[in-house]
Amino acid sequence: MTKILWRKSTYSQPNGNCVEVGNVHSGAAIRDTKNRASGFITADPAQWQSFLTAVKNGRFHGGPERLGLARAG
Repeated sequence: MTKILWRKSTYSQPNGNCVEVGNVHSGAAIRDTKNRASGFITADPAQWQSFLTAVKNGRFHGGPERLGLARAG
């Protein structure tokens, strides 16, 4: 099994409410940083792109800006 190199969401919050994403051969792996031991889910490239587009278009609670989330860095 190939080791997954995880990276935190740029919308991560200091309170620990965030996810990590890693590249896998089939697309993207996603896990909860507060519960890494529970494993991860995967999305193929089309699913991942659809999810990112939905987030950017505000389909989830009005988008990150409405939730007061600002990109880190």
